[in-house]
Amino acid sequence: MIFDTHAHYNDQAFDEDREKLIQSLPENGIGLVVNIGADLESTAESVKLAETYSYFYASVGVHPSDSAELSDENLAWLKECTNRKKVVAVGEIGLDYYWDEPDRNTQKIWFERQMEMAREVNLPMIIHSRDAAKDTLDMMKAAGARETGGVIHCFSYGVEMAREFLNMGFYLGIGGVLTFKNAKKLKEVAEYAPLDRIVLETDCPYMAPTPNRGKRNSSLNLPYVSKELARIKGLTVEEIERVTFENGKNLYRLT
Repeated sequence: MIFDTHAHYNDQAFDEDREKLIQSLPENGIGLVVNIGADLESTAESVKLAETYSYFYASVGVHPSDSAELSDENLAWLKECTNRKKVVAVGEIGLDYYWDEPDRNTQKIWFERQMEMAREVNLPMIIHSRDAAKDTLDMMKAAGARETGGVIHCFSYGVEMAREFLNMGFYLGIGGVLTFKNAKKLKEVAEYAPLDRIVLETDCPYMAPTPNRGKRNSSLNLPYVSKELARIKGLTVEEIERVTFENGKNLYRLT
């Protein structure tokens, strides 16, 4: 069985066949899914999905690109959501310097506040970090992120940064990019990182692996990722899927 540790099935890309697709996952080897909150609306939708499907869980949080919508009032609402039985993490939260909006200071303020919330409710963090490695790492250290743990979602940096995050006890989330021919840096990280610190993810409907690159992604594509990781690690696909499934359960404290 495979654990998709990061999905967005609330996305409108699934509007036409969401229920049918989700119901097909277990029979296709997908055992567990965590649907991710990226803003206030998707957080509510993720909680609903988790309460609808026994093999779904949810995270609550606001992505850096949407952090300007946050306020003390709706941060309090997010905190209330963490009390729901199937909410297992705070995220995705972090920094994204690829885009200019919202400004970096706004992103930092709400990244810090949401990390503080994760510590208060004692839930792992799902960290989004794009073109912001040093600031992400510095802020995580200052916030005591090691105490809650979590995952660096869609890991996109090199081995040196991987070492830093691994030393903090974080997992590395690896998905479809691993199968891309030009993903030399990520393949090096996958080879370097201990298997017991890697989790599989789709970020669906985005980041579909080869041979479906550019198409709508879903958890059904994860075997392509586990196959490539098995090749890199010199292990069987079965071993990769068994260990990463347990890693996902450990990350989200489902054991």
